[in-house]
Amino acid sequence: MTQTTTGTPAADTGTGARRTRPRIHRAWFVAAVTFVTIIGAAAFRSVPGLFIDPLHTEFGWSRGTIAAAVSVNLALYGLTAPFAAALMDRYGIRRVVAVALMVIAAGSGLTVWMTAAWQLLLCWGLLVGLGSGSMALAFAATVTNRWFTERRGLVSGILTAASASGQLIFLPLLAWIVEEYRWRPAAVTVALAALAVVPFVWLLLHDHPADVGQKPYGAKEFVPKPAPVPGAARRALKVLASAARTGPFWLLAGTFAICGASTNGLIQTHFVPAAHDEHMPVQAAASLLAVIGVFDVVGTIASGWFTDRFEARRLLAVYYALRGISLLFLPLLLAPSVHPPMVLFIVFYGLDWVATVPPTLALCREHYGDDSPIVFGWVLASHQVGAALVAFLGGVARDIFGSYDVVWYASGALCAAAALMALVIRRRGAGQPAAV
Repeated sequence: MTQTTTGTPAADTGTGARRTRPRIHRAWFVAAVTFVTIIGAAAFRSVPGLFIDPLHTEFGWSRGTIAAAVSVNLALYGLTAPFAAALMDRYGIRRVVAVALMVIAAGSGLTVWMTAAWQLLLCWGLLVGLGSGSMALAFAATVTNRWFTERRGLVSGILTAASASGQLIFLPLLAWIVEEYRWRPAAVTVALAALAVVPFVWLLLHDHPADVGQKPYGAKEFVPKPAPVPGAARRALKVLASAARTGPFWLLAGTFAICGASTNGLIQTHFVPAAHDEHMPVQAAASLLAVIGVFDVVGTIASGWFTDRFEARRLLAVYYALRGISLLFLPLLLAPSVHPPMVLFIVFYGLDWVATVPPTLALCREHYGDDSPIVFGWVLASHQVGAALVAFLGGVARDIFGSYDVVWYASGALCAAAALMALVIRRRGAGQPAAV
C-alpha cells in the first residue's frame, strides 16, 4: 500500500511502484535559478569602478561627482531591499524579480545617451539602484526561508556567492570592452545580461513549495502557501519599528554598515582607480577584482557551512578582524604590476568578502523569526548606507589628498570596531520571543 504524507496535496499516481517524491528536491532547482538570477543582476556591480576614469576623461566630471551617483545607487540598493521583501510576500517572488531585472536593464541602457551629471544620477543612481535593491540579498533570504528548513546556512552562502560569481564572469569582459571600445558598449552589455535572465525567472522561479505540492527541504510537515500580505510598505515599516526596539538589530546594522563600507563602497568602487593611480593597467586591476570573486565564492560557501556548525557572532568577529588587518597592508602593496604579496592580499580578502552574510542571516533568523527576511532587508540597508558613504567619501578623499591611503587605514579601523560589536551580540534564550 502506498503511503502519503498527511496534509500534502500530492496524490498517488495509481502505480504503486512510482514514488511521489523526486530524488532531488525542487528546492535545489529553485536555489539554482535564484543563483543564476543573482549572477545576471550582478553584472552591473562590476561597472562603477570601471567607469570612474572614462567618465572623468570624457565629460570632465570630478571623481566626487561620479562617486555621488555610485553612492545613490548603493544607498537605494539597501533601502529598497526591505520593501522588496515585503512586496515578494504580497505579489510573489517571480513578479518582483522580473520587474527589477527590467528596471536594471533600462537604467543601464539609458546611460548610453546621457550628457549631464544629473542623468548619471537618474539612470545609474536611481533606476539601477531601485532595480538592484529588489535583487538584493533579501531576495536570497526570502528564497532560503521559504524553501529550506535545513541547510539554510549553506544555501544562504551559495546564493550570496552568486553576486561574486557575477563579478567573476563579467568584470574581465567589461574591463576589456571599456579599454577596447570605451564605456558605452559595456553599459549595453550589462543591460542585455539583466534582460537575458528574465525568461528564466518567469518560467522556472516558483514562489513557494506549496505551488508544486512539496514540503520545504528538510521540513517534517507540509506548509500551506500563506495568503498574500497586503500593505507591503506598512509591513516593512512595522517590522522596522519592532526590530529597532531591540539591541541585536542595531549591532547587526552597525556591523553590516561597516561591511558595506569596506567592500562595495571601498574595494569594489575604488580599487581599480586606486591601482591605476599606481600605473597598474585597468585590465590587470579588474582581473584582480575578478580573482576576489573566485575566492569569495569559496569563502562564502565555507562560511555558510561554518554557520550551520558554529556560533554566528564569533564567526563575524573573526571575519571583521581579519578584513581590517588586510586593509591596513593594502597601501603598501599597490604597485604598477601584479606581484606575489598583492596576490596574497587578493586571495585573503576574497575569502572574507561577503563571508559575513550567512552568520548575519542566521542571527536575524535567531532573533526575529518569520520577519527575518524583512529585518535582514533593513540590516542590508545599513550595509548599503555604509557603502554609499565610503563610495562618495573615497572619491572626495582622492580629489583632496591625491591618493586613497587615508581611506584604506580608516576602513581597517572600522573593521576592528565591527569585530568588537559582533562579540557584544547576545544569544537569544530559549524562552525569549523572536521579536520584541
